[in-house]
Amino acid sequence: MRIWSLHPRYLDAKGLVALWREALLAQAVLAGQTRGYQRHPQLLRFSRSANPDHAIASYLRAVHAEATHRGYRFDAAKIGPGEVTTPMPVTQGQLLYEWSHLVRKLHTRAPAWLDGLDSMGQPDPHPLFRVVAGEIEPWEVITAQ
Repeated sequence: MRIWSLHPRYLDAKGLVALWREALLAQAVLAGQTRGYQRHPQLLRFSRSANPDHAIASYLRAVHAEATHRGYRFDAAKIGPGEVTTPMPVTQGQLLYEWSHLVRKLHTRAPAWLDGLDSMGQPDPHPLFRVVAGEIEPWEVITAQ
């Protein structure tokens, strides 16, 4: 499961669809509707928030907005109620780690999509997050680079 801290606009079609499905699964886990993935590290930041159900719903709304912008038809009725009005923190180190991880994936899976992305020093976070100083989050499972 990968619940990206990056803005969903960076994801290719396959990545955006996967994110939608994985975030819906995360929503079910946080709502206690499934027994699997309950201790998945990607869910820690949501489960530690003041209202995990609202946090994941806010996350999903931004993914849905990106999908709609691209002309995809993700079912908004699957998103739970509530929203978070205060952005959740994500460290700069985490965002940059995820950016390098995504670039490696896109290099293999969708090089044309990668070529179309703007090169930048600091990618934008998902709208639910605000960037704060810090290293890679302790919950991240580091993969070889």
